[in-house]
Amino acid sequence: MFTPVSSSDCLGEFELSKYGLDTTLIANAINHTHGVLESLDVQLMQNKVPRMSQLFELANLSAMVGNLFRGGVVIHSGERFVENGPHKFPDILGNRQGCSDIEIKVALENNKPKGHLVKPGPHLICRYVLANENGSFERGKENRGVVARIWEVRVGHLLAEHFNESNTPGDSGKTAVINADGMNALTIVYCNLNLAPLSPNGRIYKDVSALFD
Repeated sequence: MFTPVSSSDCLGEFELSKYGLDTTLIANAINHTHGVLESLDVQLMQNKVPRMSQLFELANLSAMVGNLFRGGVVIHSGERFVENGPHKFPDILGNRQGCSDIEIKVALENNKPKGHLVKPGPHLICRYVLANENGSFERGKENRGVVARIWEVRVGHLLAEHFNESNTPGDSGKTAVINADGMNALTIVYCNLNLAPLSPNGRIYKDVSALFD
């Protein structure tokens, strides 16, 4: 059973309000994501099938986490937001005055989220790790667990220069990765340091820890 996130675990109410969001909505979206994933895992294991994280490649798992998080935002928004159509930009559309159209991106661990195209505008960034069945987490690819858990959420407005674009023939084709400046332009509104794939002795860990003390 996952430990529910509350609005008090989140920050950045002012920044979130710029886009029609709030800390309660972020907490509910995280809980929705974890809850659905857990429910699916239970059903699978009851039928002697491995967990979701063991059935899908990581790229597909990331897409699923993103879809569930997006659905959680919409469901718990009180009709402030609606989902856009499949494979349409941006992911959610503002449905009330003061609510922005927002793109949602997901990445594993401390990877930078990417897509196929540069998409400036309001963004919600969600990063997750693979924790152990008991909810604990150990850093390192060799220690990855089997339960997807969101460890960080960021929000903000990205510009075209916040993406590194590439087009490699015969490889992955067009990609647009949010660069370091882009990540720094986003405000951290949720971070579970117990799940953070960061060195406790590193500057980033210490800076984030100071925010949530």
